[in-house]
Amino acid sequence: MMLLKFITLTTFFLTSIFGFAQHKIKIDAKLDTINHTIQISQKVVYKNTSKDTLSQILFHDWANSYSDKETPLAKRFEEDYKRNFHFASDEDRGFTKIDSIYNTTKNILNWRRYNKIQDILEVKLNKRLAPEDSTTIYFSYSVKLPHDKFTGNGYTNENNYNLRYWYLVPAVYNAKWETYSNKDLGDFYAPLASYEIEFSVPNTYTLTSGLKQSEQEIDNKKTVSLIGNNQREIKLYIQKKSNFYSLKTDEFELVTNILEDKVEESKKLYIANKMVLFLKENLGNYPLEKLMVSNIDQRKNPIYGFNQLPEKFRPFSNEFQFEMSLLKSTIDAMLESTLVINPREQKWVSDGIWVYLMMNYIDTYYPDMKLGGSISEIIGLRWFHAAALDFNDQYYLGYKNMTRRFIDQSLKTPRDSLLKFNYNIANTYKAGLGLKYLEDYLDDESVSLSIKEFYSNYKLKQTSTKSFQNILESSANKNISWFFEEFISRNDKLDFKIKKVEKKGDSLIINLKNREKNTMPFSISTIKDEKVIDKIWVDGFLGKKQIVIKNNEADKLVIDYDKNIPEVKRSNNYKNLNGLFNKPLQIRLLKDVEDPSKNQTFFMPVIEFDNIYDGLTLGGKLYNKTIIKKPFIYKITPTYGFKSKALIGSASLVLTEQIKESGWYAYKIGLSGNRTSYAPKLFANSFTPYINFNYRDKDLRSNLQQTISLRSVNISKDVDLKIPLETPNYSVFNTRYLFSNSNFSNSIVFQGDYELSKKFSKVSIIAFYRKLFLSNRQISLRLYAGTFLNNNTKADNGYFDFALDRPSDYLFDYEYLGRSENNGLVSQEYITAEGGFKSVLDTRYANQWLTTLNGEVSIWNWIHAYGDIGFLKNKGISPYFAYDSGIKLSLVADYFELYFPVNSNNGFELGQDKYEEKIRFKVTLNVSTLIKLFTRRWY
Repeated sequence: MMLLKFITLTTFFLTSIFGFAQHKIKIDAKLDTINHTIQISQKVVYKNTSKDTLSQILFHDWANSYSDKETPLAKRFEEDYKRNFHFASDEDRGFTKIDSIYNTTKNILNWRRYNKIQDILEVKLNKRLAPEDSTTIYFSYSVKLPHDKFTGNGYTNENNYNLRYWYLVPAVYNAKWETYSNKDLGDFYAPLASYEIEFSVPNTYTLTSGLKQSEQEIDNKKTVSLIGNNQREIKLYIQKKSNFYSLKTDEFELVTNILEDKVEESKKLYIANKMVLFLKENLGNYPLEKLMVSNIDQRKNPIYGFNQLPEKFRPFSNEFQFEMSLLKSTIDAMLESTLVINPREQKWVSDGIWVYLMMNYIDTYYPDMKLGGSISEIIGLRWFHAAALDFNDQYYLGYKNMTRRFIDQSLKTPRDSLLKFNYNIANTYKAGLGLKYLEDYLDDESVSLSIKEFYSNYKLKQTSTKSFQNILESSANKNISWFFEEFISRNDKLDFKIKKVEKKGDSLIINLKNREKNTMPFSISTIKDEKVIDKIWVDGFLGKKQIVIKNNEADKLVIDYDKNIPEVKRSNNYKNLNGLFNKPLQIRLLKDVEDPSKNQTFFMPVIEFDNIYDGLTLGGKLYNKTIIKKPFIYKITPTYGFKSKALIGSASLVLTEQIKESGWYAYKIGLSGNRTSYAPKLFANSFTPYINFNYRDKDLRSNLQQTISLRSVNISKDVDLKIPLETPNYSVFNTRYLFSNSNFSNSIVFQGDYELSKKFSKVSIIAFYRKLFLSNRQISLRLYAGTFLNNNTKADNGYFDFALDRPSDYLFDYEYLGRSENNGLVSQEYITAEGGFKSVLDTRYANQWLTTLNGEVSIWNWIHAYGDIGFLKNKGISPYFAYDSGIKLSLVADYFELYFPVNSNNGFELGQDKYEEKIRFKVTLNVSTLIKLFTRRWY
């Protein structure tokens, strides 16, 4: 009896102390399912755990981040080209309406939006709050919930409710207020608190949470009581028919709605227990009794790969897909709910831990699982290198995709400064790969033990990356300062190379090169008969280094044979010690993942429709481009045009090099050649050497770009007897400067162009501006001005003149369906170039100068009105004033549009004969151009 009493008193004492150290939040909430609002009375007992005296307290009010089109969340949507929030109705958006804020003596407390930021609230205290003291604040307010189509949180079309960030939460104070706006990044930063919630909902609804809960029904209303200590945030799911289910594992209760109908309930519980046991062994005990894992979080940040395919084509079993989804979401939820670490500034720690654990889980339970799953066993498909990749290779590929594009970012980059692909995939993968790299370097269990120690020591405590670093450094048997100072803190690439190997007696003299500017270590293995004989680690160095190792009659040397170092380029890691060729040649059908141990060449059948003269074309493409970009690309594409009955095609060589992180950061040198029909039975050949210099801002999320290009366009054409040119063969030197800064609501583009040929020289500029207003009205203006510096091309029938509506495209820059057509449907194709007019007027070309202004304004949704004005000047003739106007249907902006002329120099065109021949259309059939329509949200 005495023992029981002692345990009870001790438990109460510890709970009281632990609870007293936390903030206490009590909420009374009532859900209005008609107006999608929550009426809230909230009490916050705030304890000042800092060493500073506070005169105000800041609160996160992320429910108000949906309030208008100018919040940080709305601006984030614009940057990511998400249109639905800008064009949403007020009913679909959400906001917070503060009724009153007061203290225990009922004195009203002054409040404001902190620094005019819509989702951060500043409450002024009537009395300064000393360290270790507490104050109580009462709030009365209502929250209008947004539609869930924006972020997954809010009310659904079925009138269910996914509630996250639905109440006021104190911000973290750590020598300063660490406040962050909602940007749909899932990085809510809140201190631990104890919660008591009374939530009233209609009795036809079920409320699911991660807290202890009970409920009672009175007068068709259900009141749910929720209690929980050591909680970072409260997520609630209120549904007419709950789709959540409970998996009561041996360690804690797992509540989830991640569904897989084809997996039996007993199998789900077996998988859950298997996962929980693994996490206990590798991470430690989970300190809470209940963990909720939602499919909303799983959908927003899934396991990327083949499991994204439609169900019929998925190469993994239902059990494996369920297991991976549940594992990923469970690790995420565990770390998010128990590690109080700044998720916007220091997320790499938890990211690294979950990827590291995911990789170890696969190595433990599915060591032979391939990235392609069952596809790897299909005859024909299993010949691809991708089929031979291990499941864990996906993390390296995801990271390398961004390094090869030169848009990877440091692990210390704040989350809201990351590109979407880096935020979702690359940086997360890089953090995990870094821990595996470190583990390989230390060659012991210190990394796994450090992760477990870090979690055990700091779960449910305020912590930081420095704590994690201290634990790793204290347990490491080598100096690992490079890991934190270079791999974590900087954005250095890794690229090591074996330059030369010399056999001398019983030794091998190896000349190495570090192609990047860092001092990170790497391993070298000696291989014989595809087996590792020996493995050594080379300490980091700058530039070149020579080492001597024992000659053990190996066949080859390989840097990072185990593929644990996330190098940007692994193809130079191999050195053959016997034989003539360093790496064997491999020719494969269709594009594949890069195999660094082979010299790969791919062949792909090509079926295209480029223009009406060649018609359908059939051929093949020989190239070395892999799924992930490479610095040097060659491509040879011979094809046969069934309509022109001729051999046509193209070829190109391109070398891209990055010289620094920002500013004028990269250059591209290339050669391209092309043969195509430009008229019936007439062909044009082009050969163009070029060099481009590219500029970008330090902030990679900025869309500001600049390009300087220099090229020599060399054209030879078959003679057209109907429209003879004095110079059918010509060369034009062209230099161009392009500035652009565009996003969903604003676009600014400027282009300066200079051309020089034997018979002419000209300069031109284009200035473009587009603005989408808060009223949803959109305007755009485009100015074009060009003049000849000299022009001796009169005998060429105006071929090189400025064009008002349809340029001749003598540089072959545009993908005309029928570039020589003067009538018929394809002659009505419109490309925004030079004068930019849509109507065909009597005077269409200018051999002296041309100036036009094109304007558009939206009428409703995708219906726009356009108008163009301009002057054309031909030699010996007074300037010609031109104008036109009409209606544009922008079905897919810049990709598929229709233009209907109304009025112009031709008169009222809408009522004229053969009006259908006046309609212009813009269409994009080029696959690479269409892909940009979707990838701009990621890159």
